[in-house]
Amino acid sequence: MNILITSAGRRVSLVRAFKNELVKFFPKGRIFTADMKPELSSACSVSDGYFSVVRVTDPAYSEKLIEICLANNIKLIVPTIDTELIPLAENVELFLNNGIQPVISSVEIVRICRDKRKLFSFFDSIGFPRTREIDFTNPEFPIFAKPVDGSSSIGTRIITENSHLPGDASEDKKMVFLKFLSPLDYTEFTIDLYFDKNSWLKCAVPRERLEVRSGEVTKAVTRKDDLYKKIRSAFSYCNGFVGCITLQVFRHRNSNEIIGIEINPRFGGGYPLSYLAGADYPEYLIREYLLNENIQFFDNWTSDMLMLRYDDEIIVYDYKG
Repeated sequence: MNILITSAGRRVSLVRAFKNELVKFFPKGRIFTADMKPELSSACSVSDGYFSVVRVTDPAYSEKLIEICLANNIKLIVPTIDTELIPLAENVELFLNNGIQPVISSVEIVRICRDKRKLFSFFDSIGFPRTREIDFTNPEFPIFAKPVDGSSSIGTRIITENSHLPGDASEDKKMVFLKFLSPLDYTEFTIDLYFDKNSWLKCAVPRERLEVRSGEVTKAVTRKDDLYKKIRSAFSYCNGFVGCITLQVFRHRNSNEIIGIEINPRFGGGYPLSYLAGADYPEYLIREYLLNENIQFFDNWTSDMLMLRYDDEIIVYDYKG
């Protein structure tokens, strides 16, 4: 029983977490990784073996993964980046027909999460407060602009005056223009949610983001407060949600107003904090999909745990590239 983590990149902590958990149930189990250039991936270097794959947007991507899985007794695939989610979700049946389970939400949910405007409608449908697009007839500056299908803060910008606003902004289908939420007024949280295969919430860990670099958290602390209670209530069941889901919200420092920003149906870059706090999502996946067990709701994770990330080195000898 082996597991494949795709687009592994720098996710060393995630790979190590899966390695720690898999051997508890399958002593000979191996955690494999895949990347376009695995020899230059630190996460691939610490896995039990790695494979080179085509770009996630290549039509042959899913077929390549199936080929790798069948040759290496891989039963579970864990995706880690946004751009591979739709190709995997669209080909779930192809994987399942080959005895391989991708941990992926429904294709409908993935498409909603990949389109900011559809996501805003989803927030509305479950009665969860969310960010609002600006009124172009009376814009309030500064304005936060972001690609409708963006991730990792790529392509975002802050617009401070009307002259910097594109003339066709109101007709722009590729960008969304939102009220800027100042860090002086709002605190940003990422919540690591775990949904079982029937889309019931089994764990939720809010992480207060204290410092972010290139869209990924570098300093964070777990919080179990009123926000946690609201998340548990609003997301107790979400049809189509599967596995680890990362929800991003802002909370006003004075009024405690909650504003939903994004949902990414995959492991987030800061998940290692939740793992170390006791929210063992790799174990849940192993129990659910490799052992066919039911997961009970878990509430006993550690609150107020601080994570301070730092750069480390992976040394590879005899590299000839």
